[in-house]
Order: sequence, then C-alpha cells, then structure tokens
Amino acid sequence: MPTAQSLARIERLHPRSVWPNEAQDFTPWLASHIYQLGEALGLELELQSEEAPVGGFSLDILAREVGRDRPVIVENQLEETDHRHLGQLLTYAAGYDAGVVVWIAREFRDKHRAALDLLNRRTDEAIEFFGVVVEVWRIADSPPAANFKVVTALNEWGKQTKQDGRSRHQVGLSERGEHYRKYFQRLIDLLRDEHSFTYKVEAGEQNEYWFRANPGVAQYYAAFSRQRKTTVAVWIDGSIKSENQSRFDTLKQNKDEIEAELDDLNWERRDKYEAPRIATYRDASIEDTEETLEDIREWMV
Repeated sequence: MPTAQSLARIERLHPRSVWPNEAQDFTPWLASHIYQLGEALGLELELQSEEAPVGGFSLDILAREVGRDRPVIVENQLEETDHRHLGQLLTYAAGYDAGVVVWIAREFRDKHRAALDLLNRRTDEAIEFFGVVVEVWRIADSPPAANFKVVTALNEWGKQTKQDGRSRHQVGLSERGEHYRKYFQRLIDLLRDEHSFTYKVEAGEQNEYWFRANPGVAQYYAAFSRQRKTTVAVWIDGSIKSENQSRFDTLKQNKDEIEAELDDLNWERRDKYEAPRIATYRDASIEDTEETLEDIREWMV
C-alpha cells in the first residue's frame, strides 16, 4: 500500500518545453487534439482548418461547434496575454462571424480577462468568449500531460442576462426554442452521463443536434421537423464522396444483421449528394405531452 513518503511530486512545466514553436508545434498538436479543448469548454468541436486566412493574416485554428453549427475561432499564445493578440482575436472573430471565440495563453493578465468578461456582458447571445490557460504537468518521470483550464467564460447569470435583454417580440418567438432546449438538454445529459456518448454540456434552442462519431467520418443526428416527424440518423460524411458511398454499401451488405437490432431503417444512398445516410423516423412534435416526449427521448437514445 502506498505511503505518504512514496507519493510522487507533481511539477508544472513551461508549455515551450513541449512545444518550442507556437505555429510549428503547438497549433498542429491542438488541431489533432481539438476534442480535448472541446471537453474543457463543454462543446463538441470539429476542426475546419489550421492557419485559416483572414485578410492578410492567419487564424491559428478554425473549428465548428457541431451541435449548434457555430464557427469557432481559436488564437494561441504560449506566453502571457498581450494587446496585440487581443486585437487579432477581435479581427478574426469579425472575419469569420464567429459564434465562439477562444483565446489560449500560458497566463492571462487581469486586464485581458476583464476585457473578455466585458465582451461577454455587452455582446448579444449569438457569441461567447473564452479565456483558456494551457498547462503542462508531469508526475515524477512520467510523460508530460496537457491540461486546459478555462479562466474566463460566459456564466449562467450572464447567459440569462443576455436572454432577458432581447425584445419582447424575440422572446415570443423563442418560446418554442425553449421547449427544444429543455428537451435536448435532457437528451444530452442522458447520452453523456449514462452512455458516455458525448461530452456536450449545454443545449441551445434549435430543433436538431449533431454528434460527431469517432473517427470523424460520420455524424449522428437527432431532430424534430415541422411535419410532426422526429428523425434519428447517421450521416456518413467523410471528405471523399466515393469513400462515403463505399462505407454505406459495406454497411448495407450487413442490412439483415443490423435490422435485427434496429428495425424500420431507411437506407438513403443519396447519390447526388456527398453524404449518404441511414435514418429512422417517428411521428411526434415538440408540443406533445411530456410523457410522449420522454418516450421519444428513450427511442432517440
């Protein structure tokens, strides 16, 4: 049994001891570990590109929030925050009409944390700003491990304040959206906590959600439509159309075995499109009783 005398020492390292060059080392690593940043933010992120062009400049990381289909920009800095990177961050946010803005640094100065807090308070609910400290830790002689610590984010009080600031007309329009938010919040919680299927944390007010499969050649989809239909589907959406169709055909060869577990499947090859899909449908509306919606939720899971 371990004793107090045998406990190992935890050491915090400078990020440059692991990634000597920000552009050549850290950005490519982050691009291949974007899910790790997403876990820290409570968002499901999908990489779009590295060094994305913005006028005569380059954004470190352009990503997408899968659930709400929002552009996500990430600016990296392996040193203490400075005014130059703050200016770049706002320029890139405008260039890509970002819904999520992430500033990663080794250390945040108080005035820059205050600036992000102000932006979260004064901008509308369509955009969120995050300040994230990247840490590197090592226990004894073990390999170093990276950790993302969120130091600035839009808190629940701030989100509610933004929502309360909408016009009365907008609030009326969002009543249906609130029903969607409550429904999908419960679905996300079930998928995350009971099935370890996602690390999403918070639902929005949309009528559909996407969940990225791993590896990233498919997405799961759950939605309500206006025609009293609910849909659950898997979209095969890798970057090469012929490979997507080949994967679909391979699955369909096992159609009988798959449908022994999941009946009422629609095999939609969709030859004119990039992404074939396999879907199933039920009649339901977000305006149905809570008992019916709970049954639909269990069916979606």
